[in-house]
Amino acid sequence: MCMPAALVLAGGRSTRFGERDKAVADLAGTPMIRRVVDRVAPVVDEVVINCRAGQVDPITDALVGSGFGATFAVDRDPDEGPMAGIARGLEAVSAEYALVVACDMPFVDPDFAAYLFERAAGHDAAVPRPDEWYQTTQAVYRTEAMAAACRRALDRDEHRIVAPLSELDDVVVDASEIEQVASLDTFENVNTPEEFAAATERLREE
Repeated sequence: MCMPAALVLAGGRSTRFGERDKAVADLAGTPMIRRVVDRVAPVVDEVVINCRAGQVDPITDALVGSGFGATFAVDRDPDEGPMAGIARGLEAVSAEYALVVACDMPFVDPDFAAYLFERAAGHDAAVPRPDEWYQTTQAVYRTEAMAAACRRALDRDEHRIVAPLSELDDVVVDASEIEQVASLDTFENVNTPEEFAAATERLREE
């Protein structure tokens, strides 16, 4: 039986971040995507990176020494959005379940990731909902079920990231449950230069 996997989404254009690709931006001495991979590494045996073709070499360099020979699932049609990235990435995952996490979540909590795998067992997904929004890009999915649901949604020209969930047997992990396991900091993402500066300062103080 395959151990769980992680799918890291890195194909976005980082339009709010400026000219740099935030996936490989140096965050307090370590590329941001490397921080994400290092944090989830204790709870997975496989890492797949979804990205654009031009990102493969820089991300490969960023992951040198991480302990994972990451598999790349390159977007066939770039700029289709995160749901297309999830579908493409999950199609390259060999494990039954995968943690999907965005490359701009450098504080992802490995204990929370492990908990999501436990909650997803026997279901198609375990999706956090710390407030009125689902955290679909830090959630665990049954690989084949989610990939197929994403493809069907895209075929309907439905690009809302929550659209596939209506077809899945999913477990919703609400705020009270999350807070028993992890800080809500696990969902902190870095989209702007200001958020990047704040994350850098926080990491330097740790």
